[in-house]
Amino acid sequence: MNILIIIPCFNEQESIGKLLSEIHSTQINNVSIVPLPVNDCSKDKTILVIKEHTNHFLDLPVNLGIGGAVQSGLKYALENNFDIAVQLDGDGQHPPSELIKVISPIINNEADVCIGSRFIDKEGFQSSFLRRVGINFLSGLIKLRCGQTILDCTSGYRAFNKKAIELSAAYYPKKYPEPESTLYFIKKGLRVKETPVIMEARDGGTSSISGWRGIYYMIKVSLAILFLRVK
Repeated sequence: MNILIIIPCFNEQESIGKLLSEIHSTQINNVSIVPLPVNDCSKDKTILVIKEHTNHFLDLPVNLGIGGAVQSGLKYALENNFDIAVQLDGDGQHPPSELIKVISPIINNEADVCIGSRFIDKEGFQSSFLRRVGINFLSGLIKLRCGQTILDCTSGYRAFNKKAIELSAAYYPKKYPEPESTLYFIKKGLRVKETPVIMEARDGGTSSISGWRGIYYMIKVSLAILFLRVK
């Protein structure tokens, strides 16, 4: 079984080298793990650090945002016939040691999309109080729209089977995609499941939704969830 690890990177020079080393040392029986860093026009030395650790990467010519970076990796997964694609953030919050937990429901045909959740067992880094309030609010909106509870709807640690890869290669939200894409998958009839994982605090860099951008994030994502129309 071939698994592509899609790592969207924007200004992650402090963490991406360590992360790639950890992925390279991760072994799962009967599984070939291929990391694919996707450099989203970083302004720091991210691409130089990536090149020190691997020759296998995407270097986007324009900044597409995290959704565009992830979709670029998903298109690569589709074109190269990977069995599973895993989104794993480049800031060090998603330990490769937890990978088996995220892919197992896909391997066992229990889900089309599996989301690694901090909030099922409540172990590891739990994010700030205000962010948890925001996540709970977005989770409530998703349940309102589709009837399914997704506790960690903003988690960027997620696995896709071939059906989900094909769907996402054709359409994937460009900015702050996780909550909107979760609802989209459910509305399209995919089996979306959460599994408990342990996450860590970021190794370096700054969040893309800090400060005033957090307010924009909540407004943008809330409206996207409320007005999402699926054909």
